[in-house]
This record gives sequence, C-alpha cells and structure tokens, in this order.
Amino acid sequence: MSSLQPDVDAALVERVKQGDVKAFEMLVVKYQRRIERLIGRMVRDSDLVFDIAQETFIRAYRALPQFRGESAFYTWLYRIAVNTAKKALVDLKRDPVITEAAMATGDDDDETSRPQMEQIDMATPEALLASKEIASTVNAAIEALSEDLRQAITLREIEGLSYEEIADVMNCPIGTVRSRIFRAREAIAQRLKPLLDTQNGERW
Repeated sequence: MSSLQPDVDAALVERVKQGDVKAFEMLVVKYQRRIERLIGRMVRDSDLVFDIAQETFIRAYRALPQFRGESAFYTWLYRIAVNTAKKALVDLKRDPVITEAAMATGDDDDETSRPQMEQIDMATPEALLASKEIASTVNAAIEALSEDLRQAITLREIEGLSYEEIADVMNCPIGTVRSRIFRAREAIAQRLKPLLDTQNGERW
C-alpha cells in the first residue's frame, strides 16, 4: 500500500467532516470490495454480505465525527465491519454456514488472482483438479477454525494487513495476533499435508 494512501484518506475524512458527502462516496468506492470480501469470510452467506457492508458504511458515516485519526481510516473501517458482521449473526441467531452462492462468489474476479487463473486454464486436467482440491481444502480448513483464528488469518493472508493493524482491528496485543496466525497456519498445513504429499507441512 502506498505511503500516500493514508494521507489521501485523511484528506477525504476531513472533507466528510466538513459536510462533503461526495468525499465519503469516494471512500465507499475505494473500500467497498475489500469490506465485502472481509464480511464474506466472516458470515459465509453471500445473501447477507451486501446488507452488512451497507450497514458498515452507514455506521462509519455516522461515527466519522468521532474519528480522531489515531489509526488508519481503513483499519477503523474494518473494525466497524467486523463488529457489524458479528452483531448481524447474533441478531439472526445463525450458525455461519458456507453456501453455494458464497463459494461461487469467491475472489476469482479479484484483480490479483487473474494471472493465477490464466495459468490454471493452461494446466493439465490433473493439475487443474489438484489445484481445485488444494483451494477447497484451504477453504475448508479456514472454515473449521475458531472465529478468532479465522478472522486473524483472513485479515493477514487475504486482506494483507500488518500485524499491528490486525492487533488494532481485533483489539488485542500483537503477540496474541502472532499466536493466532501461527496456530491458523499450522491447522491449515495439517489439512494440506496429505494433498501436498510432504512431511514438512508446507505452508499454503
């Protein structure tokens, strides 16, 4: 992430505080897909993702006058998204269960995964099957993690946040974040070991 990015966000936040609604719309456009991906990993029900994302941005807009800039704007926004998703699940009294739709709307359309998809298209049927099986196993391993471990590994590996940012979002010490990410990776490696046919438990 560019070092200019937080400054751009800070300038937009200041404009919103002065009543510029367009500036907030720019922040929504900038972060909507990342917030939806994060929520999608938490609630695992694509029917809910859009609604929870909208609620996140509404809450953020209302809370913005209290935003002091002590953390990066997107870290603050992620914390609101996490809390909104948790509250939605409690309100609905739902077990978070992955749905067909949630699996179909993975990160396949994300810019960062396109080159990977092109490589897979050129692979042999056996390699394609193996890569799908590995992806499926990784997803299943993430789904099987406790909520704290799943959230930590999602923020780190899928959203690319630093340990400091994750500690801020999850409101816990950085040592706890490191421990959760280590345990999550170990659990995923254990699930992958038979597929990778290795004794080393290679990381995914």
